[in-house]
Amino acid sequence: MTIFVIYLAGVAASMSLGKFSSVGPQMTAQLGLSLTQLGWVISAVVALGAVAGLPAGYLVRRFGAARSLVVALVLMVAASALSAAAGDFAWLLASRVAESAGYLLVSITCPALILRLAHARDRGVALSIWATFVPVGIGLSTLAGGAVGAALGWRGWVLLIAGSTLVMTLVVRARLPWTSAPETAAGSVPGARALAWPALLTVAFCLMVLVTIPVIVLLPTLLIEQYERSATVAGALTSVISLLGVPGGLAAGLLLRRGVPLGVLAASGLLVVPAAWLTYAGGGSLAAAVTGAGVISLENGLLGALVFAALPHVLERLDHADVGNGLVTQMGSLGSLLGPPLFGLVAGASGYGAAVPVIVAGMVASVGLLLLVARHVSGRARRVTPDAA
Repeated sequence: MTIFVIYLAGVAASMSLGKFSSVGPQMTAQLGLSLTQLGWVISAVVALGAVAGLPAGYLVRRFGAARSLVVALVLMVAASALSAAAGDFAWLLASRVAESAGYLLVSITCPALILRLAHARDRGVALSIWATFVPVGIGLSTLAGGAVGAALGWRGWVLLIAGSTLVMTLVVRARLPWTSAPETAAGSVPGARALAWPALLTVAFCLMVLVTIPVIVLLPTLLIEQYERSATVAGALTSVISLLGVPGGLAAGLLLRRGVPLGVLAASGLLVVPAAWLTYAGGGSLAAAVTGAGVISLENGLLGALVFAALPHVLERLDHADVGNGLVTQMGSLGSLLGPPLFGLVAGASGYGAAVPVIVAGMVASVGLLLLVARHVSGRARRVTPDAA
């Protein structure tokens, strides 16, 4: 039950990641934002994670994961409430950067707590489920945001998100143990050589996020502007598509547990290439755009879970997991930060079709790196097996 509460805390935080997606056109009209500025507002919630994920991991170890999680949620509540009062781009962006500090801590503390609380045999499945927190949060926020935004305005919707996060904060505070003793790390701190393969894995993660997350978070704007759908309909469609990342993440955990090679699952990421063409250059068909975005969302969930599941296999020691998780958070945040404004810039300058080669290049590079990691993991397993025998 406690692990489920931790998961819900992650979902509440990721709802803030996508809370502006379904009300984007309303915000741009009221505040005079460009598509590129909207992209920055959406992605700025991961700003600090893009530059401070690794240092934040050490801070969490010093002050305790449970304590850090509660502080993170409180910070997100305050920053979200402030963003509801924004009158221009600068104010909105500043509040999102503040919110990013809380989101960063949530991203590090939740998987750390899950690793500590889950039984050894269940950790892989638990982490695969954890990896779905972003598509679930974005799906819920885009589903509700369109309808609530139409009824209460975008400011009312943001305040509702702040209130729901406050409720989650109280639940987490009541459920998790609260100790005054700091958590100290066991073993030596990993050096650059020990982090070489984890770094390669997380660069692949960064590239994957860079070219898949923008497709999902900017989809409501595409549906409204290109296909003339209402905000409510666009939000509902985006919610369904975002939630496809959940079965993708769960499938990764299940297939790995059944012995499907890491490389086979990594290669499935190449399905994003034709899916990108369907989404942005499929001849103007709504069905094609929705189908393509759905495949991209599914692969986003599957590959994201694959990274979390593969991380323990590329670490030299399991007690390096906190540092590795900080690296995963930092590189994933970097992709989430740069992706939406990059796509906004490309689409604003040359149309949505120009995003296709960007997606293709990023995804092919990501899959290539994942295949290198898969080869390393396979070779490492072959070296260990004879010794075990």
